[in-house]
Amino acid sequence: MEATIRHLTTEEKALKINLQTDIYGCFAEIGAGQEVAANFFKAGGSSGTIAFTHSAYDMKVSDAMYGKAKRYVCEERLQTMLNTEFSSLKNTLPNKYKESKFFAFCNTVESLNYHKTNQGKGWVGLRFQLNKQREPNNAILHVKMHDNSHKGQQEALGILGVNLIHSCYHRYNDIDEFLDNLMHRIPRDRIEIDMLSLTGPDFSTIDNRVIALNLVKRGITDATMFDLARNVLQPTTALYKKNILLTRGRFRPVTKVHIDMIENGRKAFSKEKEVQEDNVSVIFELTLKDLTADGKISVQDFLDRADLLSSLGYTVMVSNYLKHYKMVEYLAPIAKGNLIGVILGVYNLNTIFDERYYDNLSGGLLEAFGRGFGPNMKLYVYPALNVEDGEIYDLDNIEIAPNLMGLLQYMRENDKIKPILEFDPKLLHIMSDDVLSKIKAGASSWEEDVPESVAKAIKAFELFGYHKKAVKA
Repeated sequence: MEATIRHLTTEEKALKINLQTDIYGCFAEIGAGQEVAANFFKAGGSSGTIAFTHSAYDMKVSDAMYGKAKRYVCEERLQTMLNTEFSSLKNTLPNKYKESKFFAFCNTVESLNYHKTNQGKGWVGLRFQLNKQREPNNAILHVKMHDNSHKGQQEALGILGVNLIHSCYHRYNDIDEFLDNLMHRIPRDRIEIDMLSLTGPDFSTIDNRVIALNLVKRGITDATMFDLARNVLQPTTALYKKNILLTRGRFRPVTKVHIDMIENGRKAFSKEKEVQEDNVSVIFELTLKDLTADGKISVQDFLDRADLLSSLGYTVMVSNYLKHYKMVEYLAPIAKGNLIGVILGVYNLNTIFDERYYDNLSGGLLEAFGRGFGPNMKLYVYPALNVEDGEIYDLDNIEIAPNLMGLLQYMRENDKIKPILEFDPKLLHIMSDDVLSKIKAGASSWEEDVPESVAKAIKAFELFGYHKKAVKA
């Protein structure tokens, strides 16, 4: 029977760090008080751990210390703070540097204002050494704070900061334990982490995309993102005031029909008068449900799909938004009035018009449509082959409940649902499930159904059950 790890209290964690004679560092906190440093002071024994702590609260002071900035609560500002404080510590105490593992904890946070008209959020980072004189590591995260009081947000941030430092020094070998410890005593209704990155010499084997997946899987956040360079992204920052074009699916694997759908969907989206081509972010979204097989999520299968999408140059989002309207509600505040487009196949539109899909809502389908079809949102519908007769199945002959045909017509006439008119009919026969079956069976015909770069990647890395020695004619 495996032993259960007892989580230390916040005070115990701070004291444990304070009593380690080889750990030494500094704190620089902007916004939400200095609750992290305060926890270490209150725990006792901090004189052997803390070199200094300060808060450049006044913008002029902040500019004097870190340089002028357009935005003060952003990742760039956090990185500048980490660079400045760690270097200052190292240069000021060169002898101490030789005998200690240095750290610099920094945050720049916007907490709840007096009138409670804003969202508490911020960036938190730790630059730290696990080995003396070795290059430091970085832990960077973005938080949303949900407590309904300034004091509550300060307290939650203080707990999170202690958890982060303790996790980096004592839970770095196991990402599950790291995340368990990081979120200890701060449930989702208090703190949400929608971006976490661990980098440095001691984390060279860590794939931050797996961490991103775990954030969603554990319910620490509902959505996170990463780019083609495998860098995790904070969604609000990456998509701020962008025209967002989203397509949702399993992409197991990516096929030529997927590419045709997104390329022609983008053409239709770019023709909208509200859209500037240089301000479009194209997102491929994977939901947790689509990542699940036999009730479990295969990390390797997830990475396979992520690698293929990234190789095609697309940004990937992982979300827990099964329902269409939930995703739109999430994206709308980020887009800040810019147009959001969602590309989907016509059979997926059948699901959206299925009233059973909204049994959880008191207002049913109409409530969902009201929430999911705001003034700056449109659906772009890609056709399919009718599974029964092989004819093209599209918006003009879609089969939905007779009582909802009027609603569909209303949506079309008001430019909320539009057909993708440009498409390659020769590709409509391609089905991801069929391609996957061919790959697993050792056939070769599947290569005709996927982009050349995807075929090369599948064969080179033996993805989705492909085996080099098992190929048959």
